[in-house]
Amino acid sequence: MRIVSGYLKGRRFTPPTQIKARPTTDFAKEGLFNLLSNRIELEDIAVLELFAGSGSIGLEFVSRGAKIVTGVEMSAQHISYIKKICRELGVSNYYLQRADVFKYLEHAGNQYHVIFADPPYQLKELPTLPNIIFEKQLLAPGGLFILEHGREHEFSAHPHFVEERKYGNVHFSFFSDTAQTADI
Repeated sequence: MRIVSGYLKGRRFTPPTQIKARPTTDFAKEGLFNLLSNRIELEDIAVLELFAGSGSIGLEFVSRGAKIVTGVEMSAQHISYIKKICRELGVSNYYLQRADVFKYLEHAGNQYHVIFADPPYQLKELPTLPNIIFEKQLLAPGGLFILEHGREHEFSAHPHFVEERKYGNVHFSFFSDTAQTADI
């Protein structure tokens, strides 16, 4: 895995084999961040990364100037690995919470400019994530929720759905509560 752009551009890291996360491919990550960087300001934003896995997406946001990134991950091994990479890169604004994402969301009180979720594609609760995000009002005004998923999920009927982008087998569905980001 590599960091595509920003002050950490080009830095590479390889998760150990005991990390069971399915990292977003570099191809998909590059496509996603090209889209985002051309449409929203990434500097000084607050980001929530759900199912942080290897930390690849959160670190990309950090590299591009996010003020704070909060990663939520249940696996102690994954948390340990992300902390190790943050130390190696000198990253101090990526905060990690070891928790079940759904339990974390029950009590989350902050609002974020961007929320990114990369759950296991076979997770039966995956389709409920957009509703939870909007019911809990976790997006700041004009904020964006991005859900990574496989082709078996379809969200175009959701009232906050903006659009879907596909990068190989990786699908990103974008959601917002305002028209400000409807042109993603």
